[in-house]
Amino acid sequence: MKLGLGLYRHQLDDAHFQFAAQAGCTALVIHLVDYFNQAKGNKIGDQPTGDLHGWGRAGDPDRLWDTEMLQDIVARAKGHGLEIAAIENFDPAHWHDVLLDGPRKAEQLEKLKTIVRNVGAAGIPCIGYNFSLAGVAGRTRGTYARGRAEAVGMEGPVDDPVPAGLVWNMQVADKLGPGQMPPCTPEQLWSRLQDFLAAVLPVAEASGVTLAAHPDDPPMPTIRGTPRLVYQPSLYQKLIDLAPSPANQLEYCLGSLAEMTEDNLYDCTESYAQQGKIAYVHFRNVRGKVPHYKETFVDDGEIDMPRIVEILHRHNFQGVLIPDHAPQMTCGAPWHAGMAFALGYMRALLQTIAKQP
Repeated sequence: MKLGLGLYRHQLDDAHFQFAAQAGCTALVIHLVDYFNQAKGNKIGDQPTGDLHGWGRAGDPDRLWDTEMLQDIVARAKGHGLEIAAIENFDPAHWHDVLLDGPRKAEQLEKLKTIVRNVGAAGIPCIGYNFSLAGVAGRTRGTYARGRAEAVGMEGPVDDPVPAGLVWNMQVADKLGPGQMPPCTPEQLWSRLQDFLAAVLPVAEASGVTLAAHPDDPPMPTIRGTPRLVYQPSLYQKLIDLAPSPANQLEYCLGSLAEMTEDNLYDCTESYAQQGKIAYVHFRNVRGKVPHYKETFVDDGEIDMPRIVEILHRHNFQGVLIPDHAPQMTCGAPWHAGMAFALGYMRALLQTIAKQP
């Protein structure tokens, strides 16, 4: 198993690469979507929470992630002894009609294929994605963690409708509204996912790229009036069975899975690890279940993290673990301190488990 760090687009610089290397990381999971460029509620350096109007404007629909740009990031990270293990999340500008089953769906599927080919050509082996209409919604920020450290949680359902022009938390039109996102049934959303996988998985296989699906965050059956796909751990199996392929894998978010109301997290981890379907792991701990939960320090929640690492080790998981989110510590560098604490704990776990047969 490899220790990694997740970095947002504005953090893809030598200073953050050096921090990751100093903390013992050998890999990075990076975001190329700019979640922080406009949203008033998102603090640079923290994870995005945004508000009901989303996280800001999506990217340029005609500007794809080209191989040269990706190779530059790979080379700069390599200079610090780091590999780029995955890119997390497509830009809604590149696939909003894939999600909505809109008029530009066929065109955008071709763009996704180009992106996947470019990612493979740059030597990046994985793309994480979240097939969701409303995206991440309903999260709150407060002094929820140990010692009144600032963390993220949820304090009840979020039923406010999604305005037209907002997809996966990002504005894909010049302005929002009038009206709302077109209605969709769960069956329709699963059908759209199947169309996406049928079109893109063969290209991913040929390009040496794994597509890794994130569970719903927060894992509610509906959010803002839209259906969700993987809001219980067992629904990951439905996604796997929907498109049998070595490139169809899971972005295994422990926090989101623990927030779910059914199934046993450890049994599910056994099953998906045994199948070899876990691409990489979001190593995050929580207390509570949706719609009321709080994120915690990695050693202080309801998940037995050493037990998770033991299961992964026993099934010879060779992928990357990243802290995902971490509570912000009260100091001059809240993000760095929170991540350093999480990474130190994780590194100790990995060193300990590596000594076991």
